[in-house]
Amino acid sequence: MRTERGGRSKAHSLITFIGVSVLSGALAAGLAIPFAGFAGQGSEQVAKSVQDLPRELVVDPVAVRSRILASDGSLIATLYEQNRIPVPLDRISPIMRRAIVAIEDSRFYDHGALDAKGTIRAMVRNQTEGEVQQGGSSITQQYVKLSLVEKAKTAEERQRATAVTYERKLTELRYAIAIESQLSKDEILERYLNLVNFGDGAYGVQAAAQHYFRTTADKLTLPQAAMLAGLVKNPTGYDPTNNMARARARRDVVLKRMLELKVISLRQANQALKTPVINLKRVLPVPNGCANSRYPFYCEYVVSKLLDNPALGATVKDRDHFLKTGGLLIRTSIDPRIQKAAQKSISAHSKPTDTAIAAITIVQPGSGLVKAMVQSKPYGNGRNHTNYNYNVEKSYAGGYGGFQNGSTMKAFTIAAAIQKGVPLNYRINSPEQINLSGKKFRTCKGWTRDPDYTPRNSTHSGNLTMVEAARFSTNTYFLQLSQRVGLCPIARVAGKLGMYNAQTLHPLDQVVSMTLGVGYVTPLMLSNAYATFAARGKYCKPLVVASIRDKAGRYIDTPQIDCDQALSPQVADGVNRVLSAVMEPGGTGGRLNFGNWDLAGKTGTIQDNLAVWYAGYAPNLAGAAVVADANLPYTNLMYRHTLDGRDISDPTGSGTAGPLWQTAMQGALKGMPLRHFKAPPRKMLGAAEPRPADEGRPPDENGGGPGRR
Repeated sequence: MRTERGGRSKAHSLITFIGVSVLSGALAAGLAIPFAGFAGQGSEQVAKSVQDLPRELVVDPVAVRSRILASDGSLIATLYEQNRIPVPLDRISPIMRRAIVAIEDSRFYDHGALDAKGTIRAMVRNQTEGEVQQGGSSITQQYVKLSLVEKAKTAEERQRATAVTYERKLTELRYAIAIESQLSKDEILERYLNLVNFGDGAYGVQAAAQHYFRTTADKLTLPQAAMLAGLVKNPTGYDPTNNMARARARRDVVLKRMLELKVISLRQANQALKTPVINLKRVLPVPNGCANSRYPFYCEYVVSKLLDNPALGATVKDRDHFLKTGGLLIRTSIDPRIQKAAQKSISAHSKPTDTAIAAITIVQPGSGLVKAMVQSKPYGNGRNHTNYNYNVEKSYAGGYGGFQNGSTMKAFTIAAAIQKGVPLNYRINSPEQINLSGKKFRTCKGWTRDPDYTPRNSTHSGNLTMVEAARFSTNTYFLQLSQRVGLCPIARVAGKLGMYNAQTLHPLDQVVSMTLGVGYVTPLMLSNAYATFAARGKYCKPLVVASIRDKAGRYIDTPQIDCDQALSPQVADGVNRVLSAVMEPGGTGGRLNFGNWDLAGKTGTIQDNLAVWYAGYAPNLAGAAVVADANLPYTNLMYRHTLDGRDISDPTGSGTAGPLWQTAMQGALKGMPLRHFKAPPRKMLGAAEPRPADEGRPPDENGGGPGRR
């Protein structure tokens, strides 16, 4: 008896719920439920479902595309799960609003949460068919359904949100009642038009207007609005880029319905019917992701840094989702003018078909802002393409992880020597070849030696000063200097200037040959380290993301310019003087000088010619260029390797990588103010002996490794 009474009570609850809702005008069109169907579903079960439904729909923010911009505000890439640009209703043309109401819910402004006429019509059709065939859903109910689909995080939730069941219809109905009590009709219409799928990857009316017609939502014409309104019923089937004939037929249905409702005149209808649906040549694709960016390698590096930012979410998955749905505006460091200059240099001195690769990074001293990042192999999976970014470390999927840096490492030996009081005119007898077999070199943890090491010079020998040895890149001078100064001070300087092993992310190894190149470094690391000398000892962490704003215009936390005084200004001035000599007549970089700029730099050629470098700077910009074999196992660039379509017969830092650096920097510096290095103190020209290499301490907390200075 209790069960029978309970069943009658629940059934009564259901009937009361539907009856009151219809009578009050609160139900939205489309509750397609033939009463006979209740028996099939089980009235007790359906009634319980109604009682258990929540009364308010919590709507998640709609997915909005994010944009990555260059420093000048130009677009680099668009990231999205759904291509959407929300706009307020007053920025949607009145004819678009009238078109969507005419075809989807002509009594939208007259009924409540359910249009009784539409519901009865659907009931009759569904009763005849014996199942739910016709929905007649109102705009409010459609908005609810779209919102539920948008909220779904799993396949099961999506299936529930779209299932053709009475339970789902009732769920939508209850939510529709809540929506109608909370929002005005205009607010519902605005949300609907910004949420709905208009086909071909366009979500929301603004994105659709831009995509199909290269216009904005507020400028849509009658035939354009009718076409878009027609798409909502079947975004794929009526997509004009898939089937123009079906799209036209559907558009014309909308126009005729608008005429029937007296929304437009006969003259307007006839004129619109004669109008072409779209011009396929004018359809504006909206590329998604970095692969479609004009700077794909740089873009991917930016995204990798964004995915490291906890302000965008607790996990990488959360950050990735927010990045593609949060409507973020991400301004980056890249300068299109400088990027163009660097790309022009790459194009002038290399070809994608070369067996060797070339890469250049340019950084702004005193800020760490990465202004250009280019390479010779284009992005992609095809022949002569690559997904590797040769400019950056191996800390994310696309990073190649660098090459040994050769004699560019001598700059850090020079800085360490000056710090220890070695004057710039300090002389060391530097023969063509020396025997360092078994010689002890002081490290941060003790001593190291090489049992069989007899290095030689490839350039000038003799009794040289530091300036002269740098000009000629004399190996035997710098090996002896590093022995006298100690490897620990060199490691400490290199670490403070952001140098670490780009493959392992560990500090550089302290080995006997350290000053001639060690580990694997990247053009980004090397250019930024040299930028420290240009900035008179101020080291700044490399920075690619300048700012992030959410769709409300609020700033989101992101690392900002982060600098410290890694070297004293006087030590940096001394390094600048020494490395300027490299670019004077007779120096290894003498042929690379240009204009009236104060320039400094250093060549680098690693053992067996596996890679060659040129790193250099003006007070305004610093850059590093590398030419290398990027295939495993690495082979000598002299043998069966090409650059710019020609065999590399004599790979050198100055002759092979140098021209890439020169052309890029000359173009990048064009139009910038002429600045000069500051002369070092006179006392640096003395003849004092260096202090002994007694450094037994490890590098300090800023002494190496990723994120260290």
